[in-house]
Amino acid sequence: MLLVQSERNALLAAISNVVGVVERRQTLPILSNLLIERKGGKLTFLATDLELQVSTQLDVEAGGEDFAITIAARKLFDIVRALPEGVRVKLDGKDSQVVLSAGKSRFTLQTLPAADYPRVETGVGLGPSLKLPQKTLRRLLHLVQFAMASQDIRYYLNGMLLVLDGRQLRVVATDGHRLSYAQTALDEDSEARELIIPRKTVLELNKLLGDVDETVELRIGANQVTFSLPHTELVSKVVDGKFPDYQRVIPAEQPRRLEANRQIVMQALQRAAILANEKFRGVRLVLSENTLGIVCNNNEQEEAADEIEVQYQGDPLDVGFNVNYLLEGMGAVNTETVTLSLGDANSSMLITSADEPGFKYVVMPMRI
Repeated sequence: MLLVQSERNALLAAISNVVGVVERRQTLPILSNLLIERKGGKLTFLATDLELQVSTQLDVEAGGEDFAITIAARKLFDIVRALPEGVRVKLDGKDSQVVLSAGKSRFTLQTLPAADYPRVETGVGLGPSLKLPQKTLRRLLHLVQFAMASQDIRYYLNGMLLVLDGRQLRVVATDGHRLSYAQTALDEDSEARELIIPRKTVLELNKLLGDVDETVELRIGANQVTFSLPHTELVSKVVDGKFPDYQRVIPAEQPRRLEANRQIVMQALQRAAILANEKFRGVRLVLSENTLGIVCNNNEQEEAADEIEVQYQGDPLDVGFNVNYLLEGMGAVNTETVTLSLGDANSSMLITSADEPGFKYVVMPMRI
C-alpha cells in the first residue's frame, strides 16, 4: 500500500524538525521511532522523549488512505538525507515493514505499532497565548543559551528562565560561573509568569525558529509550555525548581568602565588563549590608562601577552577570568563596541553594549 509520496527536500525538512528530540539511547525501544500519521491531505511527523514533544505537518497529495506507523528516526533521517536532491521519495507499507524507494534506491525498514507510541498530554491548563516575531525570540535565545549549565547537579540551572512581566519578556541563563540576561518589549500585555525551560527544549526551539517576521505563539500551563509555529508545534515540560535571583547577580554600579572594539578584543583574547592552561583556561586582564593588557600562562612556563587600545581613565587593575566565558559572551552580540564594567580583583565583570540595550552578561573572576 502506498503510504507517502513526496519530494525529497520537503520530506527531509519535516523529519529534520523532529529528529533532534530522539535520544540515541532509549529505555523504551519505540521512543527511537518517529510517529508518521496521515489524515486527509496532512502528513504529521511526531517525536517525543516523554519530556519534550515536537510535531510538524507536511501537505501531501490527496487520494491516499489514512494511516499511522512508527519508523526508526535516525535511520529514516540518514537515508533521506543521503538521497539526491529533487528526487521523489515513496514509502510503501507491507505487513510490519515500510519500503522506501527513490529512483533506483530501495530500503526496507521495520516498524512498530503506532498504537503503542506514547505522547505528551498537551493543552492541560494552558494560559492565554502570547505572540511575537520568531526572529525576536530567536535573538533572545541566542543571547543567553550558551550560558546554560549542562548536567549540573543543580538541575534548575540546566535550562533557561523565561519571565513574562507586563509588556516585557526576559530570558536568563547561568551555570553558576557566568550569567547572561536579555530582554525585549512586547506589543501586548502578558500575564506575569516565571518558568524554567529545559536545556534540550531551548536548543530544539532555537533550531525551529527562523529569522523571519512570522509569529511564534507561546502558551504556558501549570507544568508545561507550548510553542506553536506555522506547521510545527513544540510541547515541553518545565523544570520544577527555583531559579537563582538573577537581579542580585547583575552589578548595579562598577567603578571601572572601559569601551573597546569588540572584534579587536576578541581577536586578542583568541591569540592569547592559544597558550592558556588547558584545564582552567585563565586569562589576566591588566588595565591601565587607555590600555588593556591580556596575559595567558600555562604549566609549561609559556606566556602570551598582548595590548590593545581602549577608552579607559580609571585606576589600574589586574584581574583574572575564564577566557572561553569572555569569548562566548562577546560572540553572542553583533555590535561594534562593548563596555566592560569592573570593580576590584575579586568582583565580577559586566559586559554590555549600547547597540544591544537589553543584553547584560556577568562573568565571575578567577584566581590565576
